[in-house]
Amino acid sequence: MRRRMGRPGLAGTMARTAVIAGTATAVSGSVRNRQEASAQQAADAHADQQQQAAPQQQAAAEQAAQAAAAQPPPPPPAPAGDDLIASLERLGTLHSQGVLTDEEFGAAKAKLLG
Repeated sequence: MRRRMGRPGLAGTMARTAVIAGTATAVSGSVRNRQEASAQQAADAHADQQQQAAPQQQAAAEQAAQAAAAQPPPPPPAPAGDDLIASLERLGTLHSQGVLTDEEFGAAKAKLLG
């Protein structure tokens, strides 16, 4: 029997195509599975980090809240320009009416200006 030399026949070409397609499918499936496993491991690691960090973050938030509660409230702001002038005029009026003594007027004025 004589073998044909040269290009393969139709059956040989179909067989080779089937082998190549099967190999490509197997390779792409294993690559996809590997990528999914890697993504799952990364997600698990991230979730573990979140769980470990949650108590630390809660403790830090509680410490910050305690520190904020321990600080006294800030002093009231000094009167602005118009408010300062109005307050000084009111003090002057009270002093001229005799409601405030010289010492009381001086102390109140120093407090406003100080």
